Amino acid sequence: MRKLILLLFILTILIPNKNQAQDNGAAVAGAVGALAAIGAGVAAVEQMKERAELTATEWLLANNPNITSFSLKTIDFDGKKLKDMSSASVITFKIQEFVPTDKPELDGKKQVLLGFTSHGWINEYGIDFNKIKWFLIDQSEWTNMMVSYVKVASGETNNSEVESTIKNGRIVNKGVRLKNKLTIPFYQLSGDMYVVTDYSNEMKFIYNEKSLGIFLKDTGDLVQIKRGSLIELHEFFFEE
Repeated sequence: MRKLILLLFILTILIPNKNQAQDNGAAVAGAVGALAAIGAGVAAVEQMKERAELTATEWLLANNPNITSFSLKTIDFDGKKLKDMSSASVITFKIQEFVPTDKPELDGKKQVLLGFTSHGWINEYGIDFNKIKWFLIDQSEWTNMMVSYVKVASGETNNSEVESTIKNGRIVNKGVRLKNKLTIPFYQLSGDMYVVTDYSNEMKFIYNEKSLGIFLKDTGDLVQIKRGSLIELHEFFFEE
C-alpha cells in the first residue's frame, strides 16, 4: 500500500496537470504573439522612417536643385513606437552638405527641414505625404526663430543680447544656459497656459511649459516641436 501511495505521489510530480499545461501553453503563445506584435511595430516604424526620408529627399531635390551633395536624416523615429508617430505633429530632418570625395566628411552647410503634419497623415494605408507642409530652414533663419521663441518664453526684449546668448549657450528645459548658468530662465507655466507671438506671415509661435507650438496661418493647424527635438536641432546648428 505504501509503495502504491509513493508511486502515485511520484506520478503527480512528474506528470503536469493538464490545465496547468494548457495555461503554460497559452502563456507561451501570448508571449510569442506579443513579441511578434513588437517586431511588427518596429518594422512599421522603420518602414515609415525610410519612406519619410525618401519623400523628404525627393522634396529637397525638386525644390532646391542647387544642393547637389548632402546627408539627410530624421531624428523623430529613433526609439519611437508606432502610436507615438501617429500623434506626431512635425517631422524634423537634419541636412548637411559635403564635398564629394572618397570617405567625405560632413563639414558643409547645415539646414533643417521641417515637415508639419495634419490630421490623418498616418492611416491604414501608410503615410499620406500630401498632408505634410515643408519648410527648409538655414542657420540664420533658425537663429531668428529661436530669438523669437526665447523672447516669448522668457519676457526678454533685447534682440542682440538674446541672439548672443543662444549662439554661445545651450537651450535647455528651463531656459538658455550660458557657461553653466541659467542666463535666460523660461516662464514656469501650467500645461493649459500659452504665450503667443506673431513670428512671420506664415507662423505664430506659442510657448507653454513643454514645447514650442507653431500655428500655421495657411492651414490653421497648431503643431508642436517637443523640447527634446528643439534642443537637438539647436545643438546641430551650433555644436563645435
